Amino acid sequence: MEHPVRTVGIVGARGHTGAELIRLIHGHPSLQLAFVSSRELDGQRVDARVDGYAGDLHYGNYAADAVPGQGADAVVLALPNGKAAPFVEALDRHAPDTVVVDLSADYRFDDSWYYGLPELTRGGQDRQRRISNPGCYATAMQLAIAPLLGLLDGPVQAFGVSGYSGAGTTPSDRNNVELLRDNLMPYALAGHIHEREVARQLGTPVEFMPHVAAHFRGITMTVNAHLAEAVDVAALAARYRDRYAHEPLVQVLDEAPWVSRIAGRHGVEIGGFTVSADGRRAVVVATLDNLLKGAATQALQNLNLAFGFDETAGIPL
Repeated sequence: MEHPVRTVGIVGARGHTGAELIRLIHGHPSLQLAFVSSRELDGQRVDARVDGYAGDLHYGNYAADAVPGQGADAVVLALPNGKAAPFVEALDRHAPDTVVVDLSADYRFDDSWYYGLPELTRGGQDRQRRISNPGCYATAMQLAIAPLLGLLDGPVQAFGVSGYSGAGTTPSDRNNVELLRDNLMPYALAGHIHEREVARQLGTPVEFMPHVAAHFRGITMTVNAHLAEAVDVAALAARYRDRYAHEPLVQVLDEAPWVSRIAGRHGVEIGGFTVSADGRRAVVVATLDNLLKGAATQALQNLNLAFGFDETAGIPL
């Protein structure tokens, strides 16, 4: 069934995720880019900056009050944390029917916004207009932990390692290739915002320890959980296979997934199922590309659901 073409604008299009979104929307059968906004790239041709884009768009520099006037059916906010509110307020005032997908953490704790992790929350989507895209680490954690809900005995520990693209394009120690060479950089080892995000969404305490490594893209998430009753490896793996049997973007493996094999791919791999001798401790590993399923691909899933398209339309499987 053919759908009418919907238009999408991107605010904050300079970063790595913005480039991935441009490529995905450009290749979508029912979406079209209306505008791309970047203060730093204002006036430049998009095709000169983004491989895989072959249109005629130039980057603009749209203030918050100018965005509603662009007439886009949806706006994706790919801005740093704390920057979304003026754009949301302007759209609420002047174009309230516009679909807004916010990639920052600004509305992940706001109950008036739909939290868009479709594999776990699509039942509440129902053509939502205000959608908060989950964090990349938070997506990996939740998909790794969710099948264990009901079995847990105490907080879950999650050891995460991300490629440095997760630190964005603004220079910092966490995207400094020289500092990362032959290194693993820990940071925010207690109270990280994704720790609170996951605990809120899953309703269970999580202890998250993030690190940055020298690779560019991809997250590996090792989850350690103590269980209220004993399980064996076969039963543990079966729990995950049953939970994600009909999820096209989640692949359950026997072996532990490698982050090098997920880079540039749109889904999640979960495996490496291990239990302790007494069956009361389980360890699971998940990998995903932080720029894709951790950001741009998930945003496209949410746009598809908001417009009533097939959820995986435009996503190379």
